Amino acid sequence: MAKLPAFFEKLIVDLLLKMGYGYDKNSGIVVGGSHDNGIDGVINEDKLGLSLIYLQAKRYTSGNTVGRREIQSFVGAMQNIQKGVFITTSSFTREAIEYAEHQQQKSLKLIDGEMLTRLMVKYEVGIVSQQSLKIYKVDNSYFE
Repeated sequence: MAKLPAFFEKLIVDLLLKMGYGYDKNSGIVVGGSHDNGIDGVINEDKLGLSLIYLQAKRYTSGNTVGRREIQSFVGAMQNIQKGVFITTSSFTREAIEYAEHQQQKSLKLIDGEMLTRLMVKYEVGIVSQQSLKIYKVDNSYFE
């Protein structure tokens, strides 16, 4: 079994790539570790690396929320990078959300545990579809 923090960081990079960020399936890297300077992953949006997205991943329990201080630290770690995604398995405080929304020099997206779960299902990251069932009904308006 992989170490959980490293695995979670890889999951985040894989999810963003599956969502269509990056120029190919190898354009994301995990940079996490004890000396990651606050950045857990990087997505190259183009082949020259002119447009990057920095990623921060926090694997917290449901009662341990991400606050404004963590978001501020992430913004500081972004330096001259304009786009960032902060993902947590828990949730964000109101202050953290407001701080992210009011950034003028950075474009930040916060993804909480609930949204993370929905995105993992939608883009089939870490899950495999077993069966799909379609139910049809007659469109009466077509025949009028």
